Amino acid sequence: MADTDNKRVSHEPTGTLELPHSWKYKHISILGFKFPWYASPPTQLLIVSFVCFMCPGMFNALNGIGGAGQMDPTANNHANTALYSTFSVVGFFAGTFTNKLGIRTALSFGGIGYSVYVASFLVYNHKQNLGFTTFAGALLGVCAGLLWCAQGAIMMSYPPEQSKGRYISWFWMIFNLGAVIGSLIPLGQNIHATVPKNVNDGTYVGFLILTLIGAALAWTLVDAKDVIRDDGSKVIVMKHPSWKSEILGLWETFFTDPYILALFPMFLASNWFYAYHFTEVNGAYFNLRTRSLNGVCYYLFQILGAYVFGFALDFKGIRRTTRAKIAWCALFALIMIIWGCGYKFQTTYDRAFGTSKTAIKKDWSDPGFAGPFVLYIFYGFSDAAWQTCVYWFMGSLTNNGRKLANFAGFYKGIQSAGGAITWALDDGGIPYMNMFASNWGLLAGSLLVALPVILWKVEDTVALEKDIKFTDETLEEVAAKARVIPAGEAHNEKV
Repeated sequence: MADTDNKRVSHEPTGTLELPHSWKYKHISILGFKFPWYASPPTQLLIVSFVCFMCPGMFNALNGIGGAGQMDPTANNHANTALYSTFSVVGFFAGTFTNKLGIRTALSFGGIGYSVYVASFLVYNHKQNLGFTTFAGALLGVCAGLLWCAQGAIMMSYPPEQSKGRYISWFWMIFNLGAVIGSLIPLGQNIHATVPKNVNDGTYVGFLILTLIGAALAWTLVDAKDVIRDDGSKVIVMKHPSWKSEILGLWETFFTDPYILALFPMFLASNWFYAYHFTEVNGAYFNLRTRSLNGVCYYLFQILGAYVFGFALDFKGIRRTTRAKIAWCALFALIMIIWGCGYKFQTTYDRAFGTSKTAIKKDWSDPGFAGPFVLYIFYGFSDAAWQTCVYWFMGSLTNNGRKLANFAGFYKGIQSAGGAITWALDDGGIPYMNMFASNWGLLAGSLLVALPVILWKVEDTVALEKDIKFTDETLEEVAAKARVIPAGEAHNEKV
């Protein structure tokens, strides 16, 4: 019920929740456990998580073993440079396309791009067709821009304010579990391989099947307008978006929320380190079976990092504004400690060793393996912490699904521009120490640039009147829609 005098709406549970009479809102009980209704935020997030488990998760597993499974990283560098170049353009405008096309279409189309990318390396194993892998990378950039924008909008706009950290954490844990399982495939197939070689066809076929399943799974989602939270509120969406309104809304974001520009360096940093992690550390320093083991543990620590930071960001005993400041301090300390240790490690080898076809790479049975291994898995931990905090910072600025789609588009577009630059730098032969320095400097510097947003723009709660500026409805219309189900179409549900 709207309070029209104060122009606010209550989101507190009322004890009895009225839901429409539809299969989408029926609880399912298994072994005494009552699962949320299908059109609830937890269920929808679970579906999106498994789409990303199957698609980006397999992509991460493939790239995580270095060179996408090829001993010569040239094809992977060309593909990823093309990928992140198109991703950076499409991702920036992806909020516009996602708002118009819808979540399901964006996610499914995105998933197909991952299938083509994996298939191109299966072909490369036999034909060495560099043109196909480069094309597949460029196509994936278009597809991934839509997939990640849709995912980000759901993850940040569906949950209630007090649960956004946990939702981000759940997503990141399930998503990275896909990369863990994906990394187990090459580990199992190459566990006895101590000499350099490419991964076999079975690895690529397994990844291809999983990405196709993920693309199909996206069609099981419901429309955002049908999602109802457990307090009865609904997601704020635009009634009938047009291409014109979406394009104007994209540019309007810069005028209504110019502070988002201060987060752009953090966005840029969020993909900058992958070329270094995957190719210049894992691919350059370790042999194939050890790279596979490192990939498994890297993503396991991503799950741990997402769990720790996601749940800490929602800690109920501390105000959200205070949690934001603590998160910034924790992130800064983590970056300085882990990358400080990374500097010591980087002094032990260079590009000449990493690209040598005769150099004996580190195996897990060799003395001195433990130190680089621990460093590498903590690179994974810090990656998850970074991504979780960036999403949470954005999600704490608004609850408007349309605006968050634009934020997610900015995020993925800019981070992909960073990825395109670093894969191109690696392909151009940049010294490893120079790449390392660019990572450490950008991560630390971007946190300093973002600090004013953390201090002055994150609030304990976002007033409804701030969130309806990007809709075609009045405050009263949004408030009424968020809380009231038409008479005769509802059933009571205790919450």
